[in-house]
Amino acid sequence: MSNEQAVVRIVTDAARNRFIIAVFAVVLVSAALYFGRIVLEPVAFVLFTMALVEPFQKAAEVRFGKPIALILTIILTLLFLSILVWAIVWSISDIVAWGLANAERFQSLYMRTTHWLEGHDLIAGDLENLKPSSFVGVFRAIAGYVNYFLGFALMVLLFLMFGLAEMGDFRLKLAALDTKLSGWSLLETSGQIAEKIRKYMLIRTLASVATGLAVFLFTLGIGLDLAIAWGVISFVLNYIPYVGPLVAVILPVIFATAQFESWQMAAFIFGSLYLIQFVIGNYLEPLLTGTALAISPFVMLVAFLIWDFLWGMPGAFIGLPITIALFTIWEQNPSTRWIADLMSTSGAASDTQSAKTSGV
Repeated sequence: MSNEQAVVRIVTDAARNRFIIAVFAVVLVSAALYFGRIVLEPVAFVLFTMALVEPFQKAAEVRFGKPIALILTIILTLLFLSILVWAIVWSISDIVAWGLANAERFQSLYMRTTHWLEGHDLIAGDLENLKPSSFVGVFRAIAGYVNYFLGFALMVLLFLMFGLAEMGDFRLKLAALDTKLSGWSLLETSGQIAEKIRKYMLIRTLASVATGLAVFLFTLGIGLDLAIAWGVISFVLNYIPYVGPLVAVILPVIFATAQFESWQMAAFIFGSLYLIQFVIGNYLEPLLTGTALAISPFVMLVAFLIWDFLWGMPGAFIGLPITIALFTIWEQNPSTRWIADLMSTSGAASDTQSAKTSGV
């Protein structure tokens, strides 16, 4: 074997070994995230919440001092969570009460659907006696999710109290670590992560408000019952990418079909609600985002699926902010900047390359 062949083989073996090590590392990290989700989920939400309330706490510290600022920040967070929980619980209870009061309509809807499927040689389940008691399992599942959400929110709030109290010390520790690193700054990177997460949530909130208001006005205009509840549900579910807007469209359509007993009306409502979601999600949000969160939409979709698989519904909500944080870290670290370039949109990648070429 010649020297050149030996060198090529060594390089190939080294590349293969690095690839195997990377695969094992991904598998181990994924397993740790999955089995440690009971602890890691609240921690991720605490860090996420701290990034959101940091500007308010810093402004309050300047004016009132650290102890008062901490109390005000906790009260503000508790007030926001209370309003959100109340809105969710009220909307769900209103929808459940309407479903129980109109169980016969759902039975009629099911029977018509069953007969249509049978007439087209499609298989349908046997549910001849649909009664209010048939909803018990569904309502118990909903109540379980609500109880889980309340418990999870309380746990996050308790962790947040300790996290906000130590935020100043944490900044000092990051500044001390910066002197030991070369090429990038942990303190600067954490600040950029917090800023991008706040921008992401601001854009998502504006889009959610627009979606909820549009759904409320539309359902109210066509005479669909529970217009306020559908607006609130659309507002809340819009925070969960991809799946949330889909559920916010399908759920009112099912109730509309039972109320109006007309598939033409149901099709019209479905098309209108989908149009609202499409316009806001594909035109308004990108217009507001610009190039500030220049991550490829395909990467965001893959990240959403991964985090939803690892952590379930909490992962579906917090997955994209975590992806934004990882993207920022990889972008700032010279050794992992190539990963950020692969994840970014073409325009952002070209801007980054131009900045490097010009020496910025």
